[in-house]
Order: sequence, then C-alpha cells, then structure tokens
Amino acid sequence: MTRALRWLALACSGTALAQGAASDPTAFASSAAIAAQVAAMDRAMKPGQGFAWQPVVRDGNRVAALEIWKHPGRPAVHPAEAEYATVIDGEGTLVSGGTLENASTTRPDLVEGDRIVGGTRRPLRRGDVMLIPAGVPHGFEISGRRLVLLGTKLPTR
Repeated sequence: MTRALRWLALACSGTALAQGAASDPTAFASSAAIAAQVAAMDRAMKPGQGFAWQPVVRDGNRVAALEIWKHPGRPAVHPAEAEYATVIDGEGTLVSGGTLENASTTRPDLVEGDRIVGGTRRPLRRGDVMLIPAGVPHGFEISGRRLVLLGTKLPTR
C-alpha cells in the first residue's frame, strides 16, 4: 500500500478537523462530524449553486474533502493526480475513460472539456468507492437532489 493510500485510510476512518496528541499526528473526523459538516455545507449553498467543496482533514498539503454536487460539472482530467472518493450520500453516475472532447487546460492540475466520448458509465450509491487514475477523463451526473463524495487527490509524482 502506498504512503498516500495509507494516509487516506487513516484520514477517512474518522472526522472532525481535530489533531491528536503531539505523538500522534493522525487527522481524524467522526461520522457525526462529517454528517454535521455535510448539513452545514448543504444549508450554505445558494440557490442554483451546483458544487461545494470543503476540507475535512488535512496533513500539510494533503486533504480529504467533502464535495456536494447538485448539478453536473464539466468532465475533467487531473494530469498528475489520481482521485480516490467514497460516496457519502445521494446517487449519481460516474462517467470515466474515453476521450475528453474540446479539452482545455483550466489550471496546471486540471483539464476540463465539454463531454466524454466513449466513457464507461457506472451508477453511484452510498458506500461506493472509486479510484480514478491520473490522466483519466471523468465526470459525475447527479440523480435526485445531490451526490456527496468524500475524496482526495493522490499525487503520482
């Protein structure tokens, strides 16, 4: 297991932006704290806002964060980061693989496009886990009210 995956396993095993004793640098958040954070993020979203992102636990520049999707975003590629996520609530569809149409670099770590051509479609439900390798086009469609993910980016370099 890589160092990044070990860190993610530790980070996702709890919840609450709290640090342990000096001898234990584990970042931890309880399930109750995650539920409260999701509810607070939901209330804070403005009408028509399709996406919200907020860190749950940090270790330097490594972050496990909550994402609330109420509308699909543009499909994307992270050239040098894998994306690991677990569905916390809601339902949707992961579209991954294939080719990103009309791709343009938005930031050095993000390429976005209009749609994915020839991708694989997978239904998403609470408890599902995904690991999207760096460089793979992916996007989320939303079923119902929202899709809530807990995820992190894993640098490949």
